[in-house]
Parts: sequence; C-alpha cells; structure tokens
Amino acid sequence: MLKSISKICLMLPLVYALGACQELEQEVLDGVTADDIANSNNPNLINVLKASAYSRIVGSWGGHNSIWSIYEISSDEMAIPQKGADWEDGGLWLRMHRHTWQPSDEAFNNSWNYCYTAVGEINNLLIQYPDVVALNAELKVLRALVYLWLIDSFGNVPIIEETSTGGNPTNNSRAEVFAFIESSIKENIDLLPKEDTKTTVNYYSAQAMLAKLYLNAEIYTGTAKWAEAEAAADEVINSGVYSLSSNFFTNFSERNNGSTENILTLPYDQNNAGGFNLPQMTLHYLSQNTYNLQEQPWNGYASLEEFYNNFDDDDVRKNSFLVGPQFASDGSRLNDISAEAGDPDGQPLTFTPEINMLAPNAFRQAGVRVGKFEFAMGAASSLNNDYPLIRLGDIILIKAEAAFRQGKTADALTAINQVRTRAGMPAYTSLTLDTIFEERGFEMFAEASRRTDMIRFGKWNQPWWEKGQSEPFRALFPIPQQAINANPSLVQNPGY
Repeated sequence: MLKSISKICLMLPLVYALGACQELEQEVLDGVTADDIANSNNPNLINVLKASAYSRIVGSWGGHNSIWSIYEISSDEMAIPQKGADWEDGGLWLRMHRHTWQPSDEAFNNSWNYCYTAVGEINNLLIQYPDVVALNAELKVLRALVYLWLIDSFGNVPIIEETSTGGNPTNNSRAEVFAFIESSIKENIDLLPKEDTKTTVNYYSAQAMLAKLYLNAEIYTGTAKWAEAEAAADEVINSGVYSLSSNFFTNFSERNNGSTENILTLPYDQNNAGGFNLPQMTLHYLSQNTYNLQEQPWNGYASLEEFYNNFDDDDVRKNSFLVGPQFASDGSRLNDISAEAGDPDGQPLTFTPEINMLAPNAFRQAGVRVGKFEFAMGAASSLNNDYPLIRLGDIILIKAEAAFRQGKTADALTAINQVRTRAGMPAYTSLTLDTIFEERGFEMFAEASRRTDMIRFGKWNQPWWEKGQSEPFRALFPIPQQAINANPSLVQNPGY
C-alpha cells in the first residue's frame, strides 16, 4: 500500500538551474525496508519507484505554452493569429512565428523548467536508490530523453547528474551534452526490457533516441553520423516488436494504447493525468457544440495555408486537418454571430485554409485546425489520447533519410515507400532531400518534429507567410532570462 509521508524541498543542483525549490511528493511502501528496495529488481516495485519521474515527463508536454507549443508555432506548420484582443498575449506568439522572440518570453522559461524539473526528480530517485540496477538504467535513459529536448532547444545547457554537487551550474557545450546523452543510453540500454512497454522506456525506444540523436549529430556537433542513425533505426525496424498501423489515425485515437506503431507514449488521462488540451488550443469557440465538449475552446492554433496545400488530396494524412463548414453534434450548421463583417464566409462557421493576417485582426474562422488527434464526444479540457513521443513511422523515415545521405538510394526508397503507401499515395521511384523533407512534413505534422527537420534540411531561416528571413542564431532558442537571473553562472546563447 502506498502512503504519502512528506513533501520535501530538494537541495539538489536543480535548485540552482531553475532558481526555485521544487516540492515533490515522496512515497514509500508499507512493510518494505530500505534494504529490500536497494537489492530489488522486482518490476512491480520498480514501477512504483519510477512513477514520480514519469509523471514529470507527462507533465505539460502537450499543453499550451509548452515545448510542443514553441516547436510548432516557430515552424511553418502552425501559427496563433491574433484576433483583436484574443491571443494578443503581449505579442509572444507573434514573435514566436516571426522568429523575433526574446529571452524573457514565458514559453521558454516554461519549457526549461519542465525539463529541469524532470531531471531533478530523476536525480532524486537515483540518489535514493543507487543500487537498484534496473531502475537506475531506466532512469538514466529517461533523463537522456529530457536532454534530447534540451540539446535540441537550447543547445548549451548544464549537465546535472545525481552526483553533481551544489552550486550554480554553468553551461556545458552542445558537444558535451551530445556525448552525455549518447553515453547515458549506450551504457544502460542492454539493461532495458525488450518487450513493448509503450509508456516507459525500453531497449527499442532507447535505440530510437540514439537514431534521433545521430540524425541531428551534424547540427549538434558538426560531425555527421548517418551510418549510426541508420543502424539504430534498423534495430527498431527489424525487431519485429512494432509494425505500421494499417490505419494511420489509429495512432492518434482516444484509445490509441493498442497501437502497434507507437513505441513510447505519454499516457494522458482527462481525469488522472491531464495536460493534453489540444481541443482547447485549436478549436473555434463554437466547436464546443460539435464535440459536446465540457469547456469552450480558445480558438488559437491554426495551420498555415501553404503547409496545408502541400498535401495531396488523395493523401489520407490530409485528414489531419479540420477544414470547411462546421456543424453541431445534431448536424445543424454552426453560425458565428460575431464573425467579422469583412469575412467572406459570413456567419456560417467555416475553417478556411487562408488566414487573412497574422495580426491584429485575423478572422475568427480563419485557418484550418489541428485534427490529427481524435476529439472524443463529451471530452474534458484534457484528452485521453496518449501522445506518441516515438513511433515507428518516424523511425522508418529516419532510416530513409540516413540511408539516402549515405548514397544508398535503393534502401532509402524501400523505407520511405512503406510510410508513403500506407497513406494511400503512389510509391516514389526517385528521391531528393526535398522529397524526404516533404514526406516528413506529411507524416509528422503536429508531432513536434518540424522545427528540428527544418533546421537539419537548411529551411529554418528562410521566409514564409508573415515571417521574413531570420538570423542564423535563431536555430537555438535563448536560455530563459528568468533562469539567468536566478543563476548568474549561466551564459546566454550567442545572438541574444
């Protein structure tokens, strides 16, 4: 039986990274001694011990003002148009879209704190249970996952381990962070289970992390590792543990925990593990009546017209968008009586690909909406859908890209066409890097992949709708000013 015993303020190096003390609920098992725990590899006991670390990972990943938000809105996939006073937010999301963001912008601090809170909880568990071998291996790989987000977002970040001593940690170089992630995974991967664990890291999700790390090695360190990326991807693809779902949208349904394709997911639950509030973020206010939602949506996130129009009409993945006339659950048309007089669609609620402007007076109905994840009838503000952090479709595309960059075009075609034909599209007979980039966009929309892909393919600083050419230094987000204020040992990324 679990019994809550206290809330403690952790005087760990994390305190100095965040500039704040985290209150963490500590739990023990009745009738289990410290020696029992230290010498146990019992999976049930380990599941109890690691739960707090995973709860930090689930956290606010899929919510507004999160890592997901800054990855999506800074890319050419989405924007949050300002509709008068709605979504003005001090200009934050306009700056995010236009690549004019500032170190003091709240979303960066939220993302930084999210990551380092997870690192702190993992380190706390490693300190408490240093001799539980299986637990330690899993936690260190989980921490490496968090550092994958940190190296990609902020680059030069402090490496904080359970052995780190108190004091204000300073930045490590991006190359040092790369080496830390790589060694953390490789030193522990053989201690991880090889069965499908879905919501916890296993051998294959760790291999997928290596594939992602190596795929971006040239960006992170200046040295490409395409062969290593392909080899790690092959470990997952050839395992026989996972297979592409015949129905693409099975991976994003409300009950997607049975997906054969999803490798590592965040197990959201509207009652017990909330935080994935995509309906609120993207749907029009009146869409509450379409899905009988318990709360009114915010009418924010919309996809860009050019990105949407790039999808072929025969591509089943184009159904990842909500577009056209909108209806109530009883089949009647929805009418927005507050629609702007200049909106050519008038009052009947219609999601149009064209967004008339980014600010200050975008039409309330403008922009196709994010419909990749199933919105269940009667849903609360947070979804029950598990969020796929890693899935086989992505890993197959990593294999294709890594093979192509090594000149292995036949292998690349075999891989990429598995994903493409699943979507109902004809197989490619030839490839270019631009083709691979586009296919990744079709497959990985709304999965926080586009920003990283755009940087790797050299597209990030180019202009797109309502965004001019941006400076090269913006390939890294700034170290949050709030973190620097709390810890003067932190050094801001160049350009900010």
